[in-house]
Amino acid sequence: MAVFGSRPLPVPAGRDARRWNTLHGERTLVVAARTVTSTVRALESLPSLLRDDARVHVVFAHDPTSAFSAGVLDLLHGSGCRVAPWEQLADLSPDLILTASENIDVPEGDCPVLVLPHGIGFQKLVPDSRGPGTRLSGVVPDALLETGRAWLAISHPAQEEQLLATHPKAAGRTLLVGDPCFDELVGSRTRRGRYREALGVADHQRLVVVSSTWGPTSLLGRHPDLLPRLLARLPGDEYRVGAIVHPNVWSAHGEWQIRTLQAAALEAGLLLMPTVHAWRAALVAADLVIGDHGSVTLYGAAAGTPLLLGAFGEDAVPGTAVRELAAAAPRLDPHGDLRQQVEDVMDAHTPERYAAVAARAFADPGQASARLRTALYHLLKLPEPASPSPAPHLLPVPAPPAAPVTAWQVTTDIGGTDSGGAGPDVAVTVRRVPAAVTAYGPAAPESATRFAHLACTDDERDLRLTESASVVVRGSVAGTSVGALRWIEDTLRRLPGSLLAASAVLGGGCLVGLRDGRVVEASATGPAPDPSLLAAAVYACLRAGLTMGGGTHGHMYDGTGGGTGGSDGSWVTLRIGDVREEDVVLRLRPSPPAG
Repeated sequence: MAVFGSRPLPVPAGRDARRWNTLHGERTLVVAARTVTSTVRALESLPSLLRDDARVHVVFAHDPTSAFSAGVLDLLHGSGCRVAPWEQLADLSPDLILTASENIDVPEGDCPVLVLPHGIGFQKLVPDSRGPGTRLSGVVPDALLETGRAWLAISHPAQEEQLLATHPKAAGRTLLVGDPCFDELVGSRTRRGRYREALGVADHQRLVVVSSTWGPTSLLGRHPDLLPRLLARLPGDEYRVGAIVHPNVWSAHGEWQIRTLQAAALEAGLLLMPTVHAWRAALVAADLVIGDHGSVTLYGAAAGTPLLLGAFGEDAVPGTAVRELAAAAPRLDPHGDLRQQVEDVMDAHTPERYAAVAARAFADPGQASARLRTALYHLLKLPEPASPSPAPHLLPVPAPPAAPVTAWQVTTDIGGTDSGGAGPDVAVTVRRVPAAVTAYGPAAPESATRFAHLACTDDERDLRLTESASVVVRGSVAGTSVGALRWIEDTLRRLPGSLLAASAVLGGGCLVGLRDGRVVEASATGPAPDPSLLAAAVYACLRAGLTMGGGTHGHMYDGTGGGTGGSDGSWVTLRIGDVREEDVVLRLRPSPPAG
């Protein structure tokens, strides 16, 4: 069955449309949709420009000729757009064609063509689909410039100078608008905490966002294993890692291929942002961007976010803002100490570091939407609406794009607390790396005070991990202690290789069952940590030889390891990486009476 986009569209525009329309618009605006990237830019810009105006019919015309056209129809239909095939464009009698894809073949006529940038300026040389060479991204063919119909929206006067030097026929064909996307990024910084919360980034965690453009010189093209290696070297309780991948990569290779390539990273909790819209909120939420010569990297740096350049292509055009950024930004050594590089850049950064680069890329921030509306209505030959000029909108809160991690490689260190008798004498420092990416990082050596173990939740899908885990954690909270104890008993019987089984209990606290039948009650004085962290503290104490005593008033230690014994249990400082600590009490539950 044919769908709109492959057969002619009868309404709201076309030869016979007025017979069927409910809304009788005065003008027809056709949006040329050729790639996902260019279509998204139009979808993000138009709603605020045409708000509440029934004078304009909007029709999307699908041009399927791009190497990156896959996904365009799905995007348009999912957004509720009316889509016509490209062959019908002439019959639609448009009053204006708007596109963010410069490489389109418009039909003959006299209607103007407004070309929006789908990135920042004209910064990259890309393969020319019309021949074997390359062309400057963002510039329409000279033949269209010669007709006097094309208008190129730019974000800075320097881009006009660049165009005149390389394409003299662009003289007089530019409109200084600004960049609506940059305006929204800057205006949405007040909502940063909301975005981080929605993405599952805790207050004590740092979010590292990796951004890759498309092509062989991109970050993903040069270092396809960077994401799992970052996840292997940045402790999971201290960091989250996100990825923004250019829509052309998704379109060319498909979601299945990308998710298969990054399977380990996804299992390790990678925040792989959807191809449209949500990447902007992730960029606002980021504490660091690791990027390349794509526009997302420049957006992040210009908005004041620390930056590491992980790749930089020769296809970036000299004399542009992104080239200036490359000269100013530190480079990532992909084979060096990734965590140290990340921390050094964030610690040394100042928000004004790339202010000069931003000033060269974006003129008059905050004015882009208003200027773009003025240009749009001028070309449509309609008076602007009487409503106030549009202002930058706050970005929507994204849906969480990551599944929870279900298996961790856990390293624990036992040490003192220097409490001077005022608190716990023993500290357990816990660092966790997702088990899915342990092959990409060095193993922590064990010692008399450092121990390593594998911990899994009971819904881990890899049976090999579950059967190898020293610690198994219930994925859901038990409603009662009786239910938790029954689950512990069943789990240890079913998995003979496991030493501990832990379950959180409704109302707070955690029960940790040992293979010898003993059960430890673990609870924190602050917000309840992940039960696998409490289980890690118990595991470390056992490995350190801090043995458990028995009796009605069983205590955690035999008197040689510090801590406060007796019926009140033993106090331990639980340090979660370098970012958070909790005082935890570990209490051995009395054994039930024999009989």
